[in-house]
Amino acid sequence: MKLTVLLVDDEPLVRAGLRAILEAQADIEVVGEAGDGAAVMALVRSIRPDVVLMDVRMPLMDGIEATRALLRAAQDPPKIIVVTTFENDEYVYGALRAGADGFLLKRARPAEIVHAVRLVAEGESLLFPAAVRALAVEHANPAARTALARAALTEREAEVLRLMARGLSNAEIAGDLVVGGETVKTHVSAVLAKLGARDRTQAVIAAYESGFVSPR
Repeated sequence: MKLTVLLVDDEPLVRAGLRAILEAQADIEVVGEAGDGAAVMALVRSIRPDVVLMDVRMPLMDGIEATRALLRAAQDPPKIIVVTTFENDEYVYGALRAGADGFLLKRARPAEIVHAVRLVAEGESLLFPAAVRALAVEHANPAARTALARAALTEREAEVLRLMARGLSNAEIAGDLVVGGETVKTHVSAVLAKLGARDRTQAVIAAYESGFVSPR
């Protein structure tokens, strides 16, 4: 079964380029396109893509509002990767906080785009560059520190969260901690549950905003 992707960008040339890159892969199929975030909900309901590549800045509804609306209303929502020109864009951070699963620059190489789609679809890794980590630290707040303290993570769960914040996949975390993959999955699930996080991105944002980890 192919991995299905919906492209959302107000520039037709960008959508055409992404389509060409992704459809060159035997395991990926682009099943729809939209030129604005306002069209995303109806398309997702009709074609049910696995992954949405979502431009951040669009004229009618930007990627932040589209992400919020999609995650609020859709049952079993797709994975969302926000796509933009500038990695230190506040819009990117807003989209990640709204629930997007990953981040991708428009200037990324074709292999990086394909890799990103596959990883986010699997829920295995986190696309969280240093510039966005720094933005998370700028948004530090006492409430985040309190929430993480109340989560009462075990020592091993805290280790796993630190490695997640570095962008390591489950397999990489398993190698670093010298444990099995299923053990890592169990710890990741426990971290998400204790933090009340939808996914790895939300957990990592909480880790940075609380000061639990540093961007350096």
